[in-house]
This record gives sequence, structure tokens and C-alpha cells, in this order.
Amino acid sequence: MGQLTLAAAGSVILLFPIAQAAAQEGAQQSAQDAPADSAATEAAPAPLQYEVKVNAPGDLDELLEKNLDLERFRGNPRMDREQLQRLVRDTPEQARNLVATAGYYTPVVTVRVDTSGAKPVVIVDVDPGEAVTIDKVELELRGFDPTPPLAASEPYDTEALKRSWSLKTGSVFRQADWESAKRALLREVVQTRYPRAQLVDTQAVVDPETHKVSLLVVLDSGPELRFGELRIEGLKRYDPSIIRNLDKIRPGEYYSESALQSLQARLQDTGYFASVEVSADMSSILSEQIEAGQESQQAEAEGGSAAAEAKPVNRGPAPLLPLVVRVTENKQQNVSAGLGFSTNTGNRAQLNYDNLNVWGTRFKSAITMETKKQAAHANFYFPTTERGYNDSAGASFERSDISNEITAVTTISAKRNWGGTNLERSLTFEFLSEDKTVVGLEQTRSKSLPLTYAITKRSLDSLLFPTRGYVINAQVGGALLPVLTDERFVRVAGKAVYYRPLGEKGELIVRGEMGALGSKEKRGVPAVYLFRAGGDQSVRGYGYQELGVKEGDATIGGRYMLTGSAEYQYWFKPKWAIAAFYDAGNAADTVKAAMTPKSGYGLGGRYKSPVGPINVDVAYGHAVHAYRLHFSLGFTF
Repeated sequence: MGQLTLAAAGSVILLFPIAQAAAQEGAQQSAQDAPADSAATEAAPAPLQYEVKVNAPGDLDELLEKNLDLERFRGNPRMDREQLQRLVRDTPEQARNLVATAGYYTPVVTVRVDTSGAKPVVIVDVDPGEAVTIDKVELELRGFDPTPPLAASEPYDTEALKRSWSLKTGSVFRQADWESAKRALLREVVQTRYPRAQLVDTQAVVDPETHKVSLLVVLDSGPELRFGELRIEGLKRYDPSIIRNLDKIRPGEYYSESALQSLQARLQDTGYFASVEVSADMSSILSEQIEAGQESQQAEAEGGSAAAEAKPVNRGPAPLLPLVVRVTENKQQNVSAGLGFSTNTGNRAQLNYDNLNVWGTRFKSAITMETKKQAAHANFYFPTTERGYNDSAGASFERSDISNEITAVTTISAKRNWGGTNLERSLTFEFLSEDKTVVGLEQTRSKSLPLTYAITKRSLDSLLFPTRGYVINAQVGGALLPVLTDERFVRVAGKAVYYRPLGEKGELIVRGEMGALGSKEKRGVPAVYLFRAGGDQSVRGYGYQELGVKEGDATIGGRYMLTGSAEYQYWFKPKWAIAAFYDAGNAADTVKAAMTPKSGYGLGGRYKSPVGPINVDVAYGHAVHAYRLHFSLGFTF
């Protein structure tokens, strides 16, 4: 019984009489063209046209059609009968190599040419035979010992590493899966503690008689490495504390690629820097490796049993890797403008002015003019504190005209954010002064001093294009003291979205939102703290914040709100999908009315743009008996 890397395979090639046909056609053509002028003689012959038909089971036909030279050169202007004959002759070996990557090492390939039609048809028949399956997997893990004198360190879980190996015994051996499994095993190790790990040997031995393959992977961990002190390069205008306060990596911690990426993301999010590079300085261990190699060569040169019996030198712990942060600062001031459109608030024009160093803070301001809203805001963002707090203070003015309710709100606020992307928390203290006019009723004025706590929990496979996971947001707050407050109130609100794949191309998205307000009187509570529903991110099929409490000819916010949505997306292409959805919800002054939903349903299209998903929906509002177009970019949460 022999073993080899790629087994031999049977093949048959049937060629039509290309040479004879070519000679006859050449003679006829010469006779016809004899009296022709030199320009006709020099005219290039038309390229040979032919078709290719592949007969193979499963996905093998697609594999061959995409990769055979017969298909790649079909339609080539230089194609002639001689070139086609060469391609037909080479096809069996090429087909055998291709199907071997899919796990079939003893195929029978037959290639024949059908000349009965107007065009020659090259027919490739493939009988793949029995698939090769994995019989034995041997993973040899070398190293992974804590570096002295750190023997008390937590040992690396090599058993868990072995369990993560994706190619299990009994599964079909495919070349792509083999390469992917090796990369995944190495990546798992180099991303933490052992960045110098290497695959020192890999073998896949195929037995063509038993259709079995034995796998061997030898991985050497290299030295265990830890982070050292922080080194900053590139700062000119800003204080190093901006970087140091965001650095959660402490000297002596295990090397971790994810920790480097997290720090880089936090620094990029500050807005201070045009570019950020975070790395560990591996050059610090090169001298030790060179010295160890020289000692090993010297021991081998001495030879003899003494060298064989020599004990390894205890070199002590590997040096700590300096943590290097290289930055390029952004220009201090920036002015930008933009135009846009939303099916919620209409046309939009916006002007922004940012200054990264105003009294040691980042200053951000904007003026936004929309059909239904006009706003201006200015905020100062303080550098992240050593304990991880992000503080800001600012003021804003917003005027809106929605469903015949006109509000003008002036706000002064102070806010503290802390936490990371997965768990974010905030505390906001505001003073609001609001003028409100409901069409047909008198104007009212109110002021309030609320305090609000919010928490957001994210568990997503992607922040830009999520397909699996969830996001939950909850808020609780109110104005409880009779200070600068016309009506005391307590308010709670929450919303969640859940993503789940359905099959290879489908995705289910479920959304829900609720809110409740407690106060003695609703009059005096700022409209921004009341609840409405309807619009692109709420109940589709209805206008923006169209669902609420009717008061005269206007719709105003209510005390309670409850909405829900279910959507199915089918991605028929990598960047394109169609969607079907059903939304329901309402806002009212009583729980019973809020629990009486108004529904909307329809179809939509999805596109994965570089800045996020673009959503276009046509929804039917069941309560208003009308269709409405909705357009949105990304998801708001």
C-alpha cells in the first residue's frame, strides 16, 4: 500500500482531427486568396470560437468552470485550433489538481470535443471517486512554559487550543480548509502571550488506496512575552496625558494583540490624531535571541557527549516589550459643510466648526437646517481622565415643527460618559427652557432641571454591519427637585435590537422600544421627555413622530409608548438584499391606548455602502390606509 501526497488519476482525451482540418482549410484559403492584394493577405484571422461544458457532481462543476484554462481563454483573440488542442491536452491534469483541492484524489477525467454543431464544444466529464477523509490528526505543541521566575503564572491552556482545531477526524479533507485551520491555530497563539510562535512543520499524507489522510502540525510557541513601559512618539501640541489616560495596558501584563487594537481604536476615536499606530517593540528581544543562537552554535562546535549532555542555560525572563504609540496630530481647526435628505425631517444643510485645542478641550459646533427642524449646538469635550471618564459641557438650541406642534428648546448640559464599546454608561445633567405652540391653542412655556442615567450593552459581530448579537439601551431619570422646574417627573425608557442569521443568506432583525413617564401633570414637562412613535427607525408606514396624542389639529407626545418590529433580510448578493418587515406600536397618555398598536408593513432594499447600510423601504400604514417611502443610512442606537 503506497502513500503519496497527490494520487494518480485516470483520464481519457478524445481530439477531433484538428491538424487535418487545419491543413485542408489552409489549402482552400490559399487557393482562394491567391489573387488577393497584400492588404487582404495580411488581414488577421478571426479567433476560434468554442463552448465548454463541464459535467461534475456537486460544486465541482462550478470549481472547474471558474478555474480551467479552457474557460479562461475562451474568446481570446489569439485563440486558434492549435491553441485549443493544447488546452484540451492539458485539461485532465489541471482538472485532477483542482478536484484534489476539494478532497478527491482519484478522479477519472474524460475530455472530448463535439464538432457536430456550428461551434466546437469541449466536454469535460469528471467522476471524482471517493472523497479523502481525515483519519488521524497529530498536534504537537512545543514550549508554552512560563518564563522563569514567573513559574507561578497561569499556564497556557494548550488543551483548549487543541480543541479549537477545526479539522476533525472523519471530515472531508479540503486544501482550503487545511490552510485555514493552520492559520487559525497560529493566529490563536500569536495574538496573546506568544507573538513569536511559528509552525515549524506541517504535513498532510494521503493514502490513495484507503482514501484517508493523516495530518501533522508542529507549533513552537517561542518565548512568553509581556508588555513594558509606554513610549509616545509624534506629540507636538497636546499633553501626553491624553494618551496615557486611555492606556489600559499595564507593565508586566501578557502580550495581547487585541489590547493593542483596543488602545489604537480609543486613540483614533478622540479626534486628536490623523493617524495612530500602536505596537510592541520586538527589537528588544532580538539581541537575546542572537546571543542564544551563538551559544547554541558554540555548543554544537564543541561536539562530543559533553555537548549532548549539556543542560540548557536558564536565561531568566524575556525582556519586557516597550509599548510604542506613534501618532500624527490632526490639524487644530476644521470647517465642513454638507447637504442631505431624510424622509423623517426633510432636506438638510449643515455647517460644522471644530477646534481641537480650546482651553485644553475639544470644541465641536454645528448649525443644522432641516425642513422640520433647525438646530445649533456647541460643546466642549475634556480629555479622558485617568479613571476613564469622558466629560463634556455645552449648550444647544432646537426648533421643530412636527405634526402641528412647534417647539423651541434651549438647553445647557453637562455630561459624563464612561465604559467601552461593549458596555457604555452616561450621566447627564441638563437645564431646559421650552416654548411650545400647538396649532389652535395658546403658547406655553416651561423649564426643567432633569438628571438622566443611561446604559448601553452591545454584543455584536460587527458595529457597522451586524448580523449576529444584540444591543440594549436603558434610561432612567427625571426632575425631582422643585428647583428651576415647573413640573416634577420621573421617566424610564428602553430599546433593544436583536440580530440572528437565518440560513446562509438570510437574517432576522427584531426591534423593540418602550417608555413611561410619571408626573402629576403633563403640562410643564418638556416635550422632549414625552413619547411619540412613527418614522424610519420606529413604525414605518407613518410620518415622523406621527403617532401620539391628538390635541386639536396637532399630535403631541404622550406618557407611554410601546413599539416592536420584525424584519427578514435576504442577501442575494454580497452587498445587496431585499427585506420584508412588519412594525407595530403607538404612543398615548394611558397604558391601554399605548398597548393598542397601529401597524405598518412592506418591502425594502438594502445596500452595504462604505459608511454603513443604506435602507430604502416602501411601507403601508394600516391605520392611515396609505403608502409611505422611508430612507435611512445605518441604524441609530
